[in-house]
Amino acid sequence: MKLIRFGQPGKEKPGIIDPKGRYLNVSAFGEDYGEAFFENDGLARLAGWLDAHAANCPEIRPGERIGPPLVRPSKIVCVGLNYAGHATESKMALPTEPVLFFKSTTAICGPYDGVILPKGATKLDWEVELAVVIGKRASYVDEAEAMQYVAGYVLHNDLSERAYQLERGGQWVKGKSADTFAPLGPFLADKTEIPDPHRLDIWLKVNGISFQSSNTADLVFKVPTLVSYISQFMTLLPGDLISTGTPPGVGLGLDPPRYLVPGDVMELGIEGLGVARQVVGAHR
Repeated sequence: MKLIRFGQPGKEKPGIIDPKGRYLNVSAFGEDYGEAFFENDGLARLAGWLDAHAANCPEIRPGERIGPPLVRPSKIVCVGLNYAGHATESKMALPTEPVLFFKSTTAICGPYDGVILPKGATKLDWEVELAVVIGKRASYVDEAEAMQYVAGYVLHNDLSERAYQLERGGQWVKGKSADTFAPLGPFLADKTEIPDPHRLDIWLKVNGISFQSSNTADLVFKVPTLVSYISQFMTLLPGDLISTGTPPGVGLGLDPPRYLVPGDVMELGIEGLGVARQVVGAHR
């Protein structure tokens, strides 16, 4: 199943992309895609409801804004340096344990929304990532059972202001959390759509030029390891996101570095998870 949300920011309604590729409004189901939905077996309940009601679901108008495919989660847990090539280009050692940091949930926006350069920012960078959506409360999970806690996957651009992240002291969260710094989607694919999250092509272009091109097979720490590891330090709630890291090819790693400016166009995608597009705009 592929979940979408559509409508103006803050007023999104739930929808799906059906097997025929139609965008359907499922507001009549009566629930949005938030913590309670995932916690109460919402994916299975929605599938059952669609068996009886899909024929009566109206199609979404072409041109309707597509928003983030889930309601704002309790947290976004990000994993740093989780591709060997990215650690090398960042001039950092390959970690022996997952490097964790948080990203503010207020950074979430839709897959085609504009990305706004923060006030005073000079080093805005791109990072295409596979994000894992948690399906049920996870605490002290064994790695062998970790995939039971995964609801699905979503495309994420982990935008980063490198000066804020690396030159302003403290933790990375300052460079990761500005408004519009977490475009998600275009859709959330449940795990039946993605049988193996470790065999997906992943890529990003800026102004039509390819900068990132890799495969999730190159993840240092795989999805079960990450779910289990993170759950040793905090409880993961249904709908929470784990963003699994970015492959090499970010602007920071180029010689000389190349950062985003207003008017730049990012296109990014992951096999099975669709393609997103964001245009950089100036702070107003």
